[in-house]
Amino acid sequence: MMLRIRWVAASGAMVIDDCRAVAAALIATGPVSVDTRSQTVSVHENPVDLTAFEYRLLECLLMRPGQVLSKSELTERLYDQDFDRDSNVIEVFVGRLRKKLDPDGELNPIETLRGRGYRWSLDRNGG
Repeated sequence: MMLRIRWVAASGAMVIDDCRAVAAALIATGPVSVDTRSQTVSVHENPVDLTAFEYRLLECLLMRPGQVLSKSELTERLYDQDFDRDSNVIEVFVGRLRKKLDPDGELNPIETLRGRGYRWSLDRNGG
Protein backbone atom coordinates (compact mmCIF):
# COMPACT_ATOMS: atom_id res chain seq x y z
CA MET A 1 0.00 0.00 0.00
CA MET A 2 1.42 3.35 -1.05
CA LEU A 3 1.03 6.21 1.43
CA ARG A 4 1.34 9.81 0.38
CA ILE A 5 3.04 11.95 3.00
CA ARG A 6 2.65 15.73 2.93
CA TRP A 7 4.66 18.23 4.89
CA VAL A 8 2.42 20.93 6.30
CA ALA A 9 4.73 23.95 6.49
CA ALA A 10 2.57 26.10 8.74
CA SER A 11 2.37 23.55 11.53
CA GLY A 12 5.61 21.73 10.81
CA ALA A 13 3.77 18.41 10.89
CA MET A 14 3.67 15.45 8.55
CA VAL A 15 0.28 14.27 7.37
CA ILE A 16 -0.23 10.75 6.08
CA ASP A 17 -2.60 11.28 3.20
CA ASP A 18 -4.22 7.99 2.31
CA CYS A 19 -7.91 7.16 2.14
CA ARG A 20 -7.20 3.59 3.12
CA ALA A 21 -5.58 4.45 6.47
CA VAL A 22 -8.48 3.12 8.52
CA ALA A 23 -8.59 2.24 12.19
CA ALA A 24 -11.98 0.51 12.15
CA ALA A 25 -12.35 -2.78 10.32
CA LEU A 26 -16.12 -2.39 9.89
CA ILE A 27 -17.78 0.86 8.89
CA ALA A 28 -21.56 0.99 8.99
CA THR A 29 -23.49 4.03 7.79
CA GLY A 30 -27.19 3.42 7.64
CA PRO A 31 -27.79 0.24 5.64
CA VAL A 32 -24.31 0.42 4.02
CA SER A 33 -21.60 -1.71 5.64
CA VAL A 34 -17.96 -1.90 4.58
CA ASP A 35 -15.44 -4.39 5.93
CA THR A 36 -12.09 -2.73 5.22
CA ARG A 37 -10.07 -5.85 5.94
CA SER A 38 -11.87 -8.09 3.46
CA GLN A 39 -12.86 -5.13 1.24
CA THR A 40 -16.44 -6.29 1.10
CA VAL A 41 -19.50 -4.06 0.86
CA SER A 42 -23.12 -4.77 1.64
CA VAL A 43 -26.36 -2.80 1.57
CA HIS A 44 -29.20 -4.06 3.75
CA GLU A 45 -26.94 -7.09 4.38
CA ASN A 46 -26.88 -7.92 0.63
CA PRO A 47 -23.38 -8.10 -0.88
CA VAL A 48 -22.48 -5.46 -3.46
CA ASP A 49 -19.81 -6.21 -6.08
CA LEU A 50 -17.54 -3.21 -6.69
CA THR A 51 -14.54 -2.71 -8.94
CA ALA A 52 -11.24 -1.78 -7.27
CA PHE A 53 -11.65 1.90 -8.16
CA GLU A 54 -15.29 1.98 -7.01
CA TYR A 55 -14.23 0.46 -3.69
CA ARG A 56 -11.37 2.96 -3.26
CA LEU A 57 -13.74 5.84 -4.03
CA LEU A 58 -16.23 4.53 -1.46
CA GLU A 59 -13.46 4.24 1.15
CA CYS A 60 -12.35 7.81 0.46
CA LEU A 61 -15.87 9.12 0.97
CA LEU A 62 -16.43 7.02 4.10
CA MET A 63 -13.19 8.16 5.71
CA ARG A 64 -14.44 11.75 5.54
CA PRO A 65 -18.22 11.59 6.05
CA GLY A 66 -19.90 14.95 5.72
CA GLN A 67 -16.79 16.54 4.18
CA VAL A 68 -16.71 17.78 0.59
CA LEU A 69 -14.12 16.03 -1.58
CA SER A 70 -13.38 17.73 -4.91
CA LYS A 71 -12.92 15.78 -8.15
CA SER A 72 -9.24 16.71 -8.22
CA GLU A 73 -8.75 15.58 -4.60
CA LEU A 74 -10.45 12.25 -5.33
CA THR A 75 -8.35 11.83 -8.49
CA GLU A 76 -5.16 12.39 -6.48
CA ARG A 77 -6.27 9.84 -3.90
CA LEU A 78 -7.35 7.18 -6.41
CA TYR A 79 -4.46 7.34 -8.87
CA ASP A 80 -0.76 6.98 -8.08
CA GLN A 81 0.34 8.80 -11.25
CA ASP A 82 -0.62 12.11 -12.79
CA PHE A 83 -4.03 11.96 -14.37
CA ASP A 84 -6.01 14.30 -16.60
CA ARG A 85 -7.84 16.48 -14.07
CA ASP A 86 -10.45 17.48 -16.68
CA SER A 87 -11.46 13.88 -17.22
CA ASN A 88 -14.96 12.81 -16.20
CA VAL A 89 -13.75 9.48 -14.81
CA ILE A 90 -14.62 10.47 -11.22
CA GLU A 91 -18.15 11.39 -12.32
CA VAL A 92 -18.46 7.99 -14.00
CA PHE A 93 -17.24 6.14 -10.87
CA VAL A 94 -19.59 8.15 -8.64
CA GLY A 95 -22.50 7.35 -10.98
CA ARG A 96 -21.70 3.63 -10.98
CA LEU A 97 -21.23 3.59 -7.21
CA ARG A 98 -24.58 5.31 -6.69
CA LYS A 99 -26.35 2.75 -8.89
CA LYS A 100 -24.76 -0.18 -7.08
CA LEU A 101 -25.32 1.13 -3.55
CA ASP A 102 -28.73 2.67 -4.15
CA PRO A 103 -30.42 1.18 -7.24
CA ASP A 104 -33.87 2.46 -6.18
CA GLY A 105 -32.66 5.99 -5.38
CA GLU A 106 -33.96 5.87 -1.81
CA LEU A 107 -30.75 6.30 0.21
CA ASN A 108 -28.91 9.04 -1.69
CA PRO A 109 -25.61 8.20 0.03
CA ILE A 110 -23.44 10.42 -2.20
CA GLU A 111 -24.34 14.07 -2.45
CA THR A 112 -23.13 16.19 -5.38
CA LEU A 113 -22.23 19.79 -4.61
CA ARG A 114 -22.06 21.52 -7.99
CA GLY A 115 -18.68 23.11 -8.62
CA ARG A 116 -17.30 21.78 -5.32
CA GLY A 117 -17.33 17.99 -5.28
CA TYR A 118 -18.96 15.06 -3.52
CA ARG A 119 -19.90 14.25 0.06
CA TRP A 120 -20.94 11.03 1.84
CA SER A 121 -24.30 11.91 3.33
CA LEU A 122 -25.32 8.91 5.45
CA ASP A 123 -24.71 9.07 9.19
CA ARG A 124 -22.55 6.48 10.89
CA ASN A 125 -25.38 5.67 13.30
CA GLY A 126 -28.37 5.95 11.04
CA GLY A 127 -29.22 6.98 7.52
